[in-house]
Amino acid sequence: MSTPPPRRQMGFWMCLALVIGNVVGSGVYLLPASLAPYGLNSIFGWLITSAGAVALAAVFARLAKLFPKAGGPYVYARVAFGDRIGFLTAWGYWIGAWVGNAAIAIATVAYLAELIPWIKHTTGGPAIASCVIIWVLTYVNWRGAREAGSVQIVTTVLKLLPLVAIVALGVWLLMKGDASVIKAEPTTYSWPAINAAAILTLWAFLGLESATVPSSNVENPERNIPLATFWGTLGTAVIYILTCSIVVLLLPGSQLADSSAPLAEVIRMFWGDGVASTLALFAFISGFGALNGWILLQGEMPRVLANEGVFPRVFARESKHGTPGASLVITSLLLTTLVLMNYSRSMVQVFTFIILIATSTYLVMYLCCAVAALKLCWDGLLGAAGRRLSPFLLIAMLASVYSLWTLFGAGAEEFWWSMALFAAGLPVYWLMQRPGTEARPSTPSY
Repeated sequence: MSTPPPRRQMGFWMCLALVIGNVVGSGVYLLPASLAPYGLNSIFGWLITSAGAVALAAVFARLAKLFPKAGGPYVYARVAFGDRIGFLTAWGYWIGAWVGNAAIAIATVAYLAELIPWIKHTTGGPAIASCVIIWVLTYVNWRGAREAGSVQIVTTVLKLLPLVAIVALGVWLLMKGDASVIKAEPTTYSWPAINAAAILTLWAFLGLESATVPSSNVENPERNIPLATFWGTLGTAVIYILTCSIVVLLLPGSQLADSSAPLAEVIRMFWGDGVASTLALFAFISGFGALNGWILLQGEMPRVLANEGVFPRVFARESKHGTPGASLVITSLLLTTLVLMNYSRSMVQVFTFIILIATSTYLVMYLCCAVAALKLCWDGLLGAAGRRLSPFLLIAMLASVYSLWTLFGAGAEEFWWSMALFAAGLPVYWLMQRPGTEARPSTPSY
């Protein structure tokens, strides 16, 4: 009889790559253009968002250290608020993951089409390419966490190279003291503009909790997950602030707003078209790596719920490699269906709206976990001395206020649709509570 493979296969560096790789996707290559209307206000927006993201990362790091169980957000919400809220938090996270993956796949193929023109000039080419990438990465994750982690490390290193290059270029130009390189137009600073920029930049940090979900595959999760979560988010924040600030400073606002590839514009200015054209390759690698990490999470969360008895047992079936094989296949089938729907013209607007709703589900999850940390800290369950004002209690308060603010700023319509999406999970939860379904302890014991 063969010995089953070890379950804990991801070390610190793989967890760190998972966090950075999932957060840094293809969006960073376009975000400076989206922020162009706000000018230098966007820099302050980045600072506010980075502070909020780091506070959330500190919350997830603390929770992961004390509750190092697979499922991350599900575990924290369940411990604080009970089974139903825990399930709904995980349900929203899972829906948001595979729906969001459709957008990542499509954006990734858009960059690949610049390298392989056949894709965009062939009927159905983008759809075929998207599906191929999805199933290649599904297979990688089916093979094991170490294989997925190895891909994540390589793609994370490669995707950071052009960002580091732009930061180095900007620092070198600014150190020369030549004011002529500054092309940013005079900006009128205002709180509404800073607020709008801060809301927009939040999208770039979705995924900071990534390492908390597959903790059953992590070596020494009490140490590696908190470290990877905190330092991964902090490192990403520094990269984002420096990269986007330099792009804003070096490109005129009008040129930046009209650019579909603002980072390439900066590289073209100083290193020519040849080097700039290679940015499409790195953008593809960035999206490819992000999709790899998110496919890992979209398969892991249903397995956790199935093992807890609140999701159909089929999602708990594992491959011979100890990975959530059935969950990966089922969720990737849903993802493939959504990608194919997007390539029908009549579905484009609907798809875009679904993406906005899915993003709002992440904001609800962040708020739920931040408030859970606040409650557990207030109750003295996070190592704090009861209701005494402590540094972590202040951080949990900051994360809760920040999450509530961003959820409010995302828009009322998206918020209520996301609430409907969460409510759609209630029939599943109640169905799994019927007599005859596999029960589990009603009181969390960690």
